[in-house]
Amino acid sequence: MDSAPTTNVALDDPFYYLHHFHEVLGWVASRHGDLLNDDELAFVAAFAQLPRPSRALLVRMVTRKGEHFRADKLVYPEIGDTPSAAAPLIENGWLEVAPALDVPTLFRLFTKAELRHLLREPLANAGVPASARKADWLEALCALEDVYPAPPDTPVYRLTLMPLCDRFRLMFFGNLYQDWSEFVLSDLGTFQYEPVRFSQGVRPFQNRRDVDAYLHLNVCRDRFQAGDPLEEVEAALPPAPESPWARERWDRLCFKLAREWERAGELERAGALYQDCRHPGARGRQLRVLERREQYRAALILAREADQAPESEAESQQLRRLLPRLHRKLHLPKPAAVPPARPEVLHLSLPPAARVEPAAAQALATPEAPVHYVENSLLPGLFGLLFWDAIFAPVPGAFFHPFQSGPADLGHPQFRHRRRAEFEAGFQALADGDHRALILARYREKFGRLSPFVHWGRLPEALLEQALDCLPADHLALCFERLLADIGANRAGLPDLIQFWPSQRRYRMIEVKGPGDRLQDNQRRWLDFFIAHDLPVAVCQVAWQ
Repeated sequence: MDSAPTTNVALDDPFYYLHHFHEVLGWVASRHGDLLNDDELAFVAAFAQLPRPSRALLVRMVTRKGEHFRADKLVYPEIGDTPSAAAPLIENGWLEVAPALDVPTLFRLFTKAELRHLLREPLANAGVPASARKADWLEALCALEDVYPAPPDTPVYRLTLMPLCDRFRLMFFGNLYQDWSEFVLSDLGTFQYEPVRFSQGVRPFQNRRDVDAYLHLNVCRDRFQAGDPLEEVEAALPPAPESPWARERWDRLCFKLAREWERAGELERAGALYQDCRHPGARGRQLRVLERREQYRAALILAREADQAPESEAESQQLRRLLPRLHRKLHLPKPAAVPPARPEVLHLSLPPAARVEPAAAQALATPEAPVHYVENSLLPGLFGLLFWDAIFAPVPGAFFHPFQSGPADLGHPQFRHRRRAEFEAGFQALADGDHRALILARYREKFGRLSPFVHWGRLPEALLEQALDCLPADHLALCFERLLADIGANRAGLPDLIQFWPSQRRYRMIEVKGPGDRLQDNQRRWLDFFIAHDLPVAVCQVAWQ
């Protein structure tokens, strides 16, 4: 097993960012060298031979926003003279000098006073007064779609390497939402990651096609988020990738596109995308589309197929509502109905408050029975602490780099099976009554480290101790089994409050609803679960005085 790269470079080293960049290049070259082409390998080799100021200047630009930079703004004491440091980068073709600038880039780089002088004639031709706001200038000139040279007395550089650096960043992190700041935040202690050891062969991408597909999908996603026409984004989508890593992203984007088509009333296009999509909930949306198109027979066939093997409790819940409607539309006998669970209902009349949950907690609390506003933090937090070793087990396909707050396969159907021994050990601790000491010890040992389940700011140790005293181990085991059954869906929807009776070592979960508020589907599923297993739960209906 290999250890993670060194990430604790001292920030008092003025070239700390350069050390981080070298770490990424070394990591990618050693683990993904077979996925790099000749130009990319040549860059890695050539970069190492540059003078340190030139390497540092390049990294400074890579870690900043955009591709265009004013030379007079690239001032760093450790680098020294910027033109001298830039010369080797220009010689290698990694920097372009004095590129033509589109209007948004020009406005990002220059002040209003500079633009007034630079764009005097275009602004006059556009009929925009010099006294107008900079935003008005921008709007008027963007409509012309022109490009302009930078002022000759203010050199501008364009970094030509951003696609290459994004590829390296993707191959290191396995995603593009993390960036170079992760190193600094880790060095500062802002983010604390659990150290995980993983083997040389473990990596998110197994071939170059996977990397290309991910980058292509990222461009499509950016176009979607920028508001490009849906038909153009859909046309640009590649075929469904073979890589599970990229396929998950493809499915997510297809689902978003289909939802937008659905909202626009383009039901046929939405249904076609849902049909090919594996994203959770896609089959349910396809059923809605078929129903809206009055294709009731096709919807019933698909609904019955789903009812035989529902992908989740959420889908089962949807089918319980949909099947009776389809039977009625097709004049078929009504299917047997499942009576809804009836939780205990509490009624409160309170003075109006900014937030209903804390107000209800204060009203319900007594000296003998404190109430805590925990929502989705307490039970998942206890789960994350008890099963910490399972969650961070170095199984293949889970961890690829040292900046992961949790395993990459958290939502995979085999997540539990891949860590069977570790989860069995946690449930055995519950059965033996050892869980209290184990959870508290782990809380103190791991405090502050990122976890997909533990939110430290909402889990003070006093609350943890009170919960462990009042929550029976068998109740915790039932809740943890449900969390594991569908982690993505079941981490949310838990009741807002928990009330403890420490002297009696008992508790009650309480879901709070303000005036006009209704139970959400995921909240109903948790309530059904609590009632089915005879766990104490209530719904508190609040009315304002």
